[in-house]
Amino acid sequence: MNDLAANSGPLVSYGVWIIILIVAFIAWFFINRASVRAGEQIELLQSLLEEQKKQNTLLRRLVDAQPGAEEKKHGEEQDKRDFIRLIPER
Repeated sequence: MNDLAANSGPLVSYGVWIIILIVAFIAWFFINRASVRAGEQIELLQSLLEEQKKQNTLLRRLVDAQPGAEEKKHGEEQDKRDFIRLIPER
């Protein structure tokens, strides 16, 4: 009986190391997976940003190409300044 108890020590420590190793691999898998997904999302957001920049430049060209755009812009700026003057300060 003493021989069995004396020899079970290394066996138990190997079992603990195997369990720790399995848990570490599972944790690594989920962390790696989350990292890859975050990288993909960043790439998608960057491509969306580029598309929005292109659309903004096209819209700016369209607005600038319309006749009377400068007069309208100047009138809107004047209206904004007048509106700001109407707001009482606290």
